[in-house]
Amino acid sequence: MAQLPPMLQRLRLPVIGSPLFIISNPKLVIEQCKAGIVGSMPALNARPASQLDEWLAEITEALAAHNAAHPDRPAAPFAINQIVHKSNDRLEHDMALCEKYRVPIVITSLGAREDVNQAVHGWGGVVLHDIINNTFAHKAIDKGADGLIAVAAGAGGHAGTKSPFALIQEIRQWFDGPLALSGSIATGGAILAAQAMGADFAYIGSLFIATDEARASDAYKQCIVECNSDDIVYTNLFTGVHGNYLKPSIRAAGLDPDHLPESDPSKMNFASAGAKAWKDIWGCGQGIGVVDAVRPAAEVVARLQREYEQARARLCAAA
Repeated sequence: MAQLPPMLQRLRLPVIGSPLFIISNPKLVIEQCKAGIVGSMPALNARPASQLDEWLAEITEALAAHNAAHPDRPAAPFAINQIVHKSNDRLEHDMALCEKYRVPIVITSLGAREDVNQAVHGWGGVVLHDIINNTFAHKAIDKGADGLIAVAAGAGGHAGTKSPFALIQEIRQWFDGPLALSGSIATGGAILAAQAMGADFAYIGSLFIATDEARASDAYKQCIVECNSDDIVYTNLFTGVHGNYLKPSIRAAGLDPDHLPESDPSKMNFASAGAKAWKDIWGCGQGIGVVDAVRPAAEVVARLQREYEQARARLCAAA
């Protein structure tokens, strides 16, 4: 295990809820944190930009109230995802609000920026950067990120193609800092397996789409309940970057998910094929086969906690 920053040592379960574009909101983040895992959301989910101020106030006040009422079970820290690609014209505005509220964890995506990392460190925050290969991992740490999120094959949305075994072992050959693993993790046993491979945390997203608090349509949530890994397709058609999506949503857009054309990877076209990615074409990872109902987020975390403890007990008994 890596030497973790103090704020990441307080988790009751070694899980970071991944920031879900459009879907994550303060309600989901708050419930995840109160349940003992890191809750997160993209800054860009707040629209208009001024709403981010309101949302950060809501999160910080709710978690402070929870901690005052439950000093024996304090909430986990929360995270805000920042897209640091040059196309994000809100970055400066959103980073200023993160500084105002001293956001504990900032998750950076689509590029590594030294100035962003230094800004977060200036208010005492921690930066985790998501990567899909060892080369990008080196670049992120070289530019000052504190930790890495290894996005392996099977993750929802924009996902890599590397086996988690290969990705984690390559990173751990040179990096001993905080490391989370993303890709089809949906059970407590899988969380423990991620740790056995060398990760400190499981990074879980798709599982939380089918929760009461998630800002997804009822049809989207029910689709996750009804589908499994056979219903996921990996394509770059909708954004120019390869990602995993639910086949039924692609069919609903009038396309054949088993015979999709390739897109120009230089174009981030979120309205390809007449349907908008994320809104109409639903991102999702391969781990959804265990989802059998839409439930409160706290109940999902409680199930993961039970399974995690059972898996650890089985290993101890076997040893």
